[in-house]
Amino acid sequence: MVRTRITGAALAALAVLAVGGAAVTVPSAAARDDAPTAAHKPRGPVVIGHRGASGYRPEHTLAAYELAARMGADYIEPDLVPTKDGQLVARHENEIGGTTDVAAKPEFAARKTTKVVDGAAVTGWFTEDFTLAELKTLRAKERIPDTRPRNTLYDGRYGIPTLQEVIDLSRRLSRELGREIGVYPETKHPTYFQDAGLALEPRLVDVLNRNGLNRRGAKVYVQSFEVANLKALKKQLRVPLVQLVNSSGAPYDFVKAGDKRTYDDLVTPDGLREIRTYAAGVGAAKDRVIPRDAQGFLQAPTSLVRDAHVRGLIVHAWTFRNENAFQPADFRTSTDPAAYGRAFDEYARFYATGLDGVFADHPDTAAEARAAR
Repeated sequence: MVRTRITGAALAALAVLAVGGAAVTVPSAAARDDAPTAAHKPRGPVVIGHRGASGYRPEHTLAAYELAARMGADYIEPDLVPTKDGQLVARHENEIGGTTDVAAKPEFAARKTTKVVDGAAVTGWFTEDFTLAELKTLRAKERIPDTRPRNTLYDGRYGIPTLQEVIDLSRRLSRELGREIGVYPETKHPTYFQDAGLALEPRLVDVLNRNGLNRRGAKVYVQSFEVANLKALKKQLRVPLVQLVNSSGAPYDFVKAGDKRTYDDLVTPDGLREIRTYAAGVGAAKDRVIPRDAQGFLQAPTSLVRDAHVRGLIVHAWTFRNENAFQPADFRTSTDPAAYGRAFDEYARFYATGLDGVFADHPDTAAEARAAR
């Protein structure tokens, strides 16, 4: 028998997966150029401030992002949509009637319209119909005031930030807090904006390049619910990419192209192997990690986290919120949807699955639950 000595460096670059009794050697996450580096790996699972600390302030505002970082978030998450003049701004959707005071602005009344976004008719006001200067005249408001009435106290206080302003904020907070605050942008409706002549990807790459963030080791993830744009970004970005996977449905670029695959297909072993060819992780709806029954009670965990890890992928799950309206039935404390449920119990169940990170509307709760592990 010939014995071959494998160095520590070689071991770090290989992971051995047993498949059908045979040993198959595959690249480990550490061996991949786009793998998350030490900068991406704090103490335990990462905490991502979902749209900022959106449980406490109107979402996608600088105030929400700053509060998230001060509450312990490792990353702040701006969803990106473009303006008419091609600037990237942070809004959960390009329709802004529900998150700004645009409906109260008579000068913009005529801009209300109906558009088809990812196959669904949407009526309202859209960022791509406004210049950045016009959007800067608007003020943010709470998106779900019935569930978060206290957040309405802050309606009208904050504007709509650009991606550059979010990056500038992350750098200031990194200096003040003595720890690096990362950014975790999502490209929203990429096929829709490509068809509209306002492709998000070149603008995102440009902003990251100008800020010195398109490099291995930068504390940045880029995420998308679609597949084709992530595959294209793989050729241009050196930061880790994350394939978002909804609890149902299919990536819209698949739908438009007539591809019959769904999100269910993406989380099969074959689907995960394909994701690993262009992304470093999966951003999974939390029901993909621990499903609920028809009454809303948690069931046994799926194999998603284990299956992803075996294939060198990290898993970040979304979205964790403290209110009863969003809690599993196991942990609701009353019938009041706005009252807090037993969120620490929910985190304990999910952290036990081996998740690598969570998107949280209440980052302080996520961080404290992590510390208690």
